[in-house]
Order: sequence, then C-alpha cells, then structure tokens
Amino acid sequence: MMYLNSLNPDAFFCDKAKDLRSSISTLIHKVDVGHKLVPSGFYKKKEGHRNCMKEAMKWKESFSQLLSSKDGLTAFRTFLKTEFSEENLEFWVACEEYKKTPTASKLPAKAQCIFQEFLQTGAPREVNIDHQTREHTRQQISAACRNCFDAAQEQTRILMEKDSYPRFLKSPIYQQLLTQSSIKKLKFSFT
Repeated sequence: MMYLNSLNPDAFFCDKAKDLRSSISTLIHKVDVGHKLVPSGFYKKKEGHRNCMKEAMKWKESFSQLLSSKDGLTAFRTFLKTEFSEENLEFWVACEEYKKTPTASKLPAKAQCIFQEFLQTGAPREVNIDHQTREHTRQQISAACRNCFDAAQEQTRILMEKDSYPRFLKSPIYQQLLTQSSIKKLKFSFT
C-alpha cells in the first residue's frame, strides 16, 4: 500500500489527511458541551452583534440560507459535532470544494479520496445514502466530472434538511446565537 501511495502523491496526501482528520476528530469528540456553544469568531467586532443576529435569523428561513453562510456552516458544524454526526455536512462541503477544483487533472484523485472517505462501504466517515446512489456515484467517479457526486450530495443535503436542521434550530447553539448579548467564544475542553 505504501509503495502504491509513493507512486501517487495525491493518494499519499489523502491517506495523511485521513490520519490527521481521525486524530482531530478524536479530540473534537471530547468537547465539553457545557460551555458556551457559540462558534468561535462568529461575533466579529466590526460587524456588531445586531448584524450577526440578523444573519442568524436568516438561517431559520431556509436550509439553503444556512448552507450559503460561512458562519452558518460553522454554527451548524458545531451543532453536528455535539451529536457526533458531522459526516454529512463534511461530505457536502467536500463536494462543493470538489466542484470548484480549478485543475481538471486533479479531479480523479480528489474524487477517489472523497469516495473512499465518505461513500465506500465501511468508509471512515461513511454517509447514509442508498445502495443505488452509491453504485451510481461509483460509476460516475470513473469519469471524474465535476458533477459526479451530485446525486449523493443531494441525498445527504435532503437528509440534513429533514433531520438535523430542525434540531439545530431548536438547539441551545442556535438559540444562544439569537440571544447572545455580548461577544462569546466557543471553548473546548480536552480532557
């Protein structure tokens, strides 16, 4: 395996990224949820609290509003980590980044990396999609076109919208963002 990875630098870095993600994930899972849950850096001094509250209020309008906001993604990711279910969002984000890959020659390696990380049966952060979509995506990545993950990405987006998003809107994280009266930062306690 190491010999194959040395021939393919993208695969080598993919393996290293998996190892790093796994290590970080282990630490993040030890978050002490009792602390203030507002994502670090959400309230920016230059924008002011009122503008941040307005932005957070927009997230309630639609799931698309939440996904299109950098701070919305941060808050939603923080919430999903408290539920140990951030893999769907991470897959969705990876697909968005994949579509924006500037060099077409890098698409095949990235496609394989994403598939192995999120879609392959038994993947480290396997997302919950049906077998037919998984197989369709497997066939699509052989061409490594920019939209090869569209069906799987849409399935995970719908799952998040119907399942995690309503819980997020009721969560202490989101409620705190709406009522926060001063600048607070998310504090992690690693024990």
